[in-house]
Amino acid sequence: MPAGGRPTVRSRRLGAALRRYRQAAKLDQPQAAEVIASSQTRISRIESGHVSARVIDVRLLLDAYGVRDLEARARLEALAKGSNRRGWWLEHAAHLRADYLDHIALEDDATYIREWQPVLFPGLLQTASYAEASITAGPNCLDPDRVAHLVKVRQGRQAKIEPGQTTYTVILWEPVIIHPLVSPEIHREQLASVAGVAKRRNVTVQVLPLAAGVLAGATSAFSSFSFDSAPTVEAVTMENLRGTSVLEDPEDLSAYANAFDQLRSAALAPEASARLIRGALRNIKEE
Repeated sequence: MPAGGRPTVRSRRLGAALRRYRQAAKLDQPQAAEVIASSQTRISRIESGHVSARVIDVRLLLDAYGVRDLEARARLEALAKGSNRRGWWLEHAAHLRADYLDHIALEDDATYIREWQPVLFPGLLQTASYAEASITAGPNCLDPDRVAHLVKVRQGRQAKIEPGQTTYTVILWEPVIIHPLVSPEIHREQLASVAGVAKRRNVTVQVLPLAAGVLAGATSAFSSFSFDSAPTVEAVTMENLRGTSVLEDPEDLSAYANAFDQLRSAALAPEASARLIRGALRNIKEE
């Protein structure tokens, strides 16, 4: 069973893929159960993510479903191997919500990450000071020990966008850059950090200008994730007052992929965005 007795995002992704391949092969669950000498109940629990499939079961099922794509097979075998893998973030699990753990697991597996943020700098870009300021300013009263763990986790997540890691694209609304929600000192440090990270070959930072108008309010902040060599959106997360929602329905994924494309088309080019960030940094220094 996945760690904690609940489906993990990895086991859900694996189960959903196996279900799609079974249905495409026009086999029912009892027939799939015969392939791995098991029960229909186990197949059902594998497909729902409540049970972790063994690598040998995945191989046998993919053979039966006629899946010959070596890349697809390797990806699903990797999910089977990693469905119960303990990530570095689990040492902080006592201080993290289960839905936040899901977000980090998606982030950790992703080959492409795309984010839209109209209010704050996203966690993957936050300095420690900015992270602490944004966490403590939230509606929840958190004790200092938990705040320290949350800041440490945000810092740990940033290894994912270091050079040579995942391809990361973020679109920020212009007020995030020019209207500080934290102290001028913290905002200046944050802008300088973003300007440096934006120079990485695997990172693209774009700013949606105020002139874009109502487009900025068309959707709240979200992150999208791809897990293959192609940037096809396979999961989306959104934060809300009560936690993080994970979307995996194909229609939802298509809608958010289209929304991001619209935002990116209306945003300033990376070079112009970098100039705007540098200009905002100079203005703060002059003040």
